[in-house]
Amino acid sequence: MKFIVCVKQVPETNELDFDLNTNRVKKAGVSTIINPFDQFALEEAIKMRKEGDEIIAISIGDLEAKSTLMRCLALGADKAILLNDDNFKESDTFATSNILASAIKKVGDYSIIFCGNSSFDTGSSQVGPALAAILNIPQITYSESVEKVEEGKVQVKAQTDDGYRIIESNIPLVIAGIPPSSFQPRIPPLPKILAAQKKPFEIWTADDIEGDKSKFGSAGSLINIVKLYKPPRREEGIVFTDEPKVAVEKLMELLS
Repeated sequence: MKFIVCVKQVPETNELDFDLNTNRVKKAGVSTIINPFDQFALEEAIKMRKEGDEIIAISIGDLEAKSTLMRCLALGADKAILLNDDNFKESDTFATSNILASAIKKVGDYSIIFCGNSSFDTGSSQVGPALAAILNIPQITYSESVEKVEEGKVQVKAQTDDGYRIIESNIPLVIAGIPPSSFQPRIPPLPKILAAQKKPFEIWTADDIEGDKSKFGSAGSLINIVKLYKPPRREEGIVFTDEPKVAVEKLMELLS
């Protein structure tokens, strides 16, 4: 089987910030990591892999995104593809999905496409479902784990508002994963990092993926962010350290 994992390079948690003039995430001079949800998706693919299976990590970005894909190779992916082209810049989720779909069609013969259910920086949760729609294949979102794969079908444990459910689907499909609270991203050991340097790494342009360029980048984007602003800072709360009876009296007085 061939597993494709879509990954995104995002800012470190404590460095996430937005440019209020361009309405976009600030990237210059910011430390980056693999989107945690995407790393979880990669780990699910690695858990599923059997002898003869192949895992391909794909990402859209500039040359700096190579570090994210190299980390994927060190974690266990067999091959990495960086989609890098000026035509890909300023892509919204719709354009991003079209770029990924074109690249995945070029890869061909895939069984499962894994992606994170959401990205840490923008959090739209749109790429997985849009990718499935473009490729005309099933999708399962909020996936917590792949339970079983057999005879062209897959069973997935997916989170719900009040628990979880087991969903069965035909292959190929898109699985958008959301990690359980117990998930801890692995850090690859040095030997794996060094071994990653010898694994296949390719850079594809818009011409390489042979898609409709009018659906890429700003030309293919349907979303226009009119305004971006930070929420007003909350006032500091009040903590009552008195005995319960006194604290309640003070609270009632404050609310009156």
